[in-house]
This record gives sequence, C-alpha cells and structure tokens, in this order.
Amino acid sequence: MSTITRRIIPAIAVAGTMMLVATGCVAGENAPASDSSAGDAAATDEWSSDSLSIDFATYNPLSLVVRDQGILEEILGDDVAVEWVQSAGSNKANELLRSGSIDVGSTAGSAALLARANGSPIHVIDIYSQPEWAAIVVGPDSDIASVEDLAGKSVAATKGTDPYFFLLQALDEAGLSVGDVEVQNLQHADGRAALDGGSVDAWSGLDPIMAAAEVESGDTLIYRNVDFNSYGFLNATEEFITDHPDLAQAVVDAYEQAREWALENPDETAALLAEVAGIDIDVATTVIQERSNLDVSGVPGDDQIAVLEKIAPVLVESGDVQGGADAVDEALSTIVDDTFAKKAVGDE
Repeated sequence: MSTITRRIIPAIAVAGTMMLVATGCVAGENAPASDSSAGDAAATDEWSSDSLSIDFATYNPLSLVVRDQGILEEILGDDVAVEWVQSAGSNKANELLRSGSIDVGSTAGSAALLARANGSPIHVIDIYSQPEWAAIVVGPDSDIASVEDLAGKSVAATKGTDPYFFLLQALDEAGLSVGDVEVQNLQHADGRAALDGGSVDAWSGLDPIMAAAEVESGDTLIYRNVDFNSYGFLNATEEFITDHPDLAQAVVDAYEQAREWALENPDETAALLAEVAGIDIDVATTVIQERSNLDVSGVPGDDQIAVLEKIAPVLVESGDVQGGADAVDEALSTIVDDTFAKKAVGDE
C-alpha cells in the first residue's frame, strides 16, 4: 500500500454502489441488459466472477489513483479478488489482454486500433486522459535539430505504442518514411537508456520517462505535436464484456471516481505518480499539470475516432496491419463500446 493517504470518503463508495444498483446491466456493445448486472450484484452481494485482473501504468495516472485508494475493492467488496498487474507500455498491455492475463488494460488509442485491426478482440470502454505524452527526443549534445535531420539516423521506439506512431506521423510530415531511419524496437525505459548511452541517435519518448530524461539527462524535445498523440484508452476483451458486464461497469465507475478526485487534487496525484514511477516530484507535476488532460469525458466516441482516422493511413502504410486498409476500417467501426462510460457519467 502506498504511503499516499487514502482519501475516498466511505459515502462516495456507498453512492457508487447505489448507482450500480440503479443503473442495471450492460450486456455488451449495443446489446440489451441482462439479469447479470452490476446493480443485481450489488443488491445480492453476488458478482459474475470472484476475480478481476486489471493493469496499472505510470502513463495512466487514473489507474494509480484507483489502485492506491482501493476504489475497486470498495465497490466490489470481499467477494471479488482484484489482481493488479503493471503494464510497461501499450504493447505490453495489449499482449496481456490478448493472452487473457488481464481483463482490462491501459493503452494509447493508436495501439488499441492496431491491436483490434490485427484481430485482438478488444473494445475501449473508457477514456482516461487526453495526453501529450510522446515527442522526438535527442541528447543534450546532439546536432539533430529537426525531424528532417533524422534521415539515416537510428531512432529508439516501442512498436505498437503511441510514440512509435508519433514517429511515423512525424516522419511522414517531414517527407520521410520509416525506411529512411533505423528503428530500434526498445521498450520505453530502454529507449531512454539507449539514447543516454549513445547507442541510438534519437528516441521517440513517452512520459513520465521522457519528462524525467529532460530534467535528469538534459535531453531535448526537438519535435512536439499534440495532434499526433491519441487519447488514453481503457480496454476490455469482448469475452470479459459479454460474460462480466457487472465487473466492467464497476471498473468504469471506479475510474470516474478517480477522475473526480484527481482533478480536485492535482498535487496529490503528481505525488502519487512520482512515488510509483520513481521520479522527481517536479517532473511528475509537469506530466500531470502540463501534459495530461484528465478533464476529458470518459465516454469514448467521435473525438477519439477522429484522431484514429488520421492515424489509420499511417498504420496501413507502415505494413503493421496484416489485413491492410479493410482491417483498419473494420476496427475503426467496431472498437468503441460506450455503454459503460455513459452509465458511469449518467448519460444513458
């Protein structure tokens, strides 16, 4: 348990449980309610499963709040064991979801689109942030000053994550392609280490690691573009949504409680991020207050699809989607399940 004080007032947890009673069931995307609902579970002290596996990630601040304050455990009570698994990046979260190791996981929107286009049966059930979490980073003594200067250079990036897709979009805008650079497929923390160690020329970075690199190593962000960053997606497998809609609703309800608390307590949220990520409080404050818009609707929909539609052609051209444009179009049309988030915010 973190040393950060738990601040969820019992009345809030009670209210959340009462809301579950009132809202009834969500049986999956565009499906009618069934008898196995979060409301019924709260009323009878029975849930559709006695376990729930969910991730937490330093790139998802709300997950840290939910975990630290035991919000899910408060909602679910003693009958459901909550297992927390840390995700090191969107690609790892997608791997965990696809293998069934977790039921709900945090990714960037672009990574979720890629996963679904390649056959992973996931839906986005909540939006946890609108971040500016990716940029092109070079060392303090680098002579690289623009994306155009990356031609012929080595760049660290984690394939299947927003920083990788950020790199592809940045290269395309500069008139380059991924073939014009040597991509070193490294996990985010390893990408920073490779940059600092001089084994790559640049790094397509991810916060909070990127913000720490600025402060601790003097690294420089040579290219930023908030429009190339996709939203933070909270994803669940289709099997989980269909078989355990009550638990899916409980997760989204917990996230909405965490969002309200984080918006009211930005300093405490930054302190929690600093503790979990092992970074300086000033770095964490920059991430929370300057690069993470948590004050965004949790209901996935048109805004997120609009961003993904811009990324889709880049995905297709990269060759990372096995089924090409048709698979991406199908994924775009089916990835959203807004039913749980609408219930959580009272917008049914």
